[in-house]
Amino acid sequence: MLDASGLSCPEPVIMIQQAIRSNEKTYEIMVDNRTSVENITRFGEHQGFTVTVSEKDGDYTLRLTR
Repeated sequence: MLDASGLSCPEPVIMIQQAIRSNEKTYEIMVDNRTSVENITRFGEHQGFTVTVSEKDGDYTLRLTR
C-alpha cells in the first residue's frame, strides 16, 4: 500500500502513476484529503481501473483494480 498522507496534489497522483508502471492488477493508496481522492479516482478510471474508496477517521484508502 502506498501512503500519501500529508501530501497534496499532484504528489499522490504521481505516486500512483509511477506504481501502475509495474503492471499489477490492484493498487492501494492512502490519502488524507478529499481533493486527492477525487483526483486519484479520476486518474484511475481514465487508466481503465475500477476505483473503490473507504474512509475511516478522515483517512481514505483507494483501491484501484483492473
